[in-house]
Amino acid sequence: MSRPGQQPAEATGKNAKAEADRKAREEAEKAKERPKENDREQAACRIALKEIGASFEEAPTIDDGAACGMVKPVLLKALPGDIKVTPAATVRCDTALQLARWMEGSVKPSLEAAMPGEAITGLSQASAYVCRNRNGAKNGKISEHAFGNAVDIAGFTLKSGKTVTIRPADKDATLEGAFQRTITEAACLYFTTVLDPGSDAAHQNHLHLDVKERRGGYRYCW
Repeated sequence: MSRPGQQPAEATGKNAKAEADRKAREEAEKAKERPKENDREQAACRIALKEIGASFEEAPTIDDGAACGMVKPVLLKALPGDIKVTPAATVRCDTALQLARWMEGSVKPSLEAAMPGEAITGLSQASAYVCRNRNGAKNGKISEHAFGNAVDIAGFTLKSGKTVTIRPADKDATLEGAFQRTITEAACLYFTTVLDPGSDAAHQNHLHLDVKERRGGYRYCW
C-alpha cells in the first residue's frame, strides 16, 4: 500500500520509463547534428594542416553515446611557427585547420601591428572536445564542442613572457584592446560562429570559435 502523497510503484516505473524514452529521443535528435565525415575530405584536410605548418597527431575515435563524439579526430599540439597549444586540443581536422588559418591570416599580423617586435609562442585553449549541451546547461541544444567543431581561446603567450588574456574589451582604448577586437572580427572570416566576452555571461573570459555548418553559409558573429 502506498503512503499518502506517494505514487504507487507501478506509476513510478511508468514515469521513469517515460523519462528514459524522452531522453533517448532527445539524444537521437541531437545525434542528427553530428557531422558526417568524408574520407577524401578528411585526408585533404590533414594535408592542408601539415602544409600550413601545424603539429598534430591522429586521435582515437570518440563515441560518447548517441550524440557526442568524433570519427576522425586530431590532437592539435602546435600552430604554425611552433605556437604551442596548451593543453593540446582534441578536435575535428576542420576546426584545427581554421584555427591555423586564423592564426596566420589575422592573429600574427594584428599582433605585429599592435606590438611591433612581439611574437606569439603559445595559445591557451579553455575547451576543445567535451560532451555537453550549450553553455553546460542540463537541457537544451547540444554544444558544437560535443562534435569537436569548437574551440575556446583563453589567451596568448608572447615571446617576451607577457600574456594577453581574452576579456571584455569593447571600450578598451589600448593597443591590446584593439588587438583583441581586430582578431575577434576577423575570426568570422574563418569560423561560422564567433562569440566573445560581449556576447553573453558564459563567454566573459574567452572566444568561442566553431565551424558549425548552417543553411546558405550563414555565420553567427557576436
